[in-house]
Amino acid sequence: MERSAIFYFHYLHISLVIAAANNINTTDQQALLALKARITSDPSNLLAKNWTSITSVCSWIGITCDVSTHRVTALNISYFGLTGTISSQVGNLSSLQTLDLSHNQFSGTIPSSIFSISTLKILILGDNQLSGSFPSFIISNMSSIRAIDCNYNSLSGELPANIFSYLPFLKSLALSANNFHGQIPSTLSNCKQLQMLSLSINDFTGAIPKEIGNLTKLTELYLGYNKLQGEIPQDLGNLAELEWLSLPQSFLTGTIPSSIFNLTSLLELDFSNNSLTGSFRDDLCQRIPLLQRFYMTNNHFTGSIPHNLWQCKDLSVVSLSLNQLTGSIPRDIGNLTSLKKLYLSFNNLIGTYLETTLQ
Repeated sequence: MERSAIFYFHYLHISLVIAAANNINTTDQQALLALKARITSDPSNLLAKNWTSITSVCSWIGITCDVSTHRVTALNISYFGLTGTISSQVGNLSSLQTLDLSHNQFSGTIPSSIFSISTLKILILGDNQLSGSFPSFIISNMSSIRAIDCNYNSLSGELPANIFSYLPFLKSLALSANNFHGQIPSTLSNCKQLQMLSLSINDFTGAIPKEIGNLTKLTELYLGYNKLQGEIPQDLGNLAELEWLSLPQSFLTGTIPSSIFNLTSLLELDFSNNSLTGSFRDDLCQRIPLLQRFYMTNNHFTGSIPHNLWQCKDLSVVSLSLNQLTGSIPRDIGNLTSLKKLYLSFNNLIGTYLETTLQ
């Protein structure tokens, strides 16, 4: 009798676990079928053929599940050519860690429910036709988020300054090629783990926040093609790990801060199409020896081309056209064996104008 009772309770426990798992799996299935129902064009019929209620969601294309709980942990249907809107029921995928809907044609707004998924680490919605503003408060639930990519959409409005106090583990923020306006929030400095910040091709105004210089783990900084004004902050020289610094076409004035030459890891330096003045340091390549791409076209630089430019052994692009440079073209430029493109035209250099691609 005792053995039968133990067997019964063991059976009952297993049944309850299975029932609970099926219930949870049903919640995920309903959320995904709701997303499918909002898709108006599926050129490859991938979802139409594969996402069916007669099979487990864990076997569906683009879905990854936890092996123990069978909950959906990743949804990746990027590059499927899908058209439609994003169902708010995606927010019911409460164990989701990765959401990638990029490189489709999703339109409409980003459902606020997505920003209530506390487990979400990676959110990739780039290269769609999404509109509306960035959430101002619900994102505070996403303390575990590592990467947000909404590049190449039609998002608008100002970036809410308060949200960056709630993203302590954020490593990548990519919001380029949208319609954001207003100032770049200085509160971005709260995201101490940030390694990549891309806000280019928007309508941001005002000065570059000097607080960005506190993001000492940054390796990539893209702020170009905005309506920024003022000088380049000296504080950017604190970004010792920076490899890409891109600030083109942003109405910037003043000289290149001396602190920029402390960035010894720089591979690309792009200040083209601004209103910068001053001259280039002769020890440019001694200070930034790994430099590969040097873009300074269309500013108001004076003086001569740095005579030690040849010491940047990996230089592949030098673009200094449309300035007020004088003097001669250094002969040692011929020692730049990696050089592919050299633009020096429309200056006051001795000799003929030079605009060529080296073979």
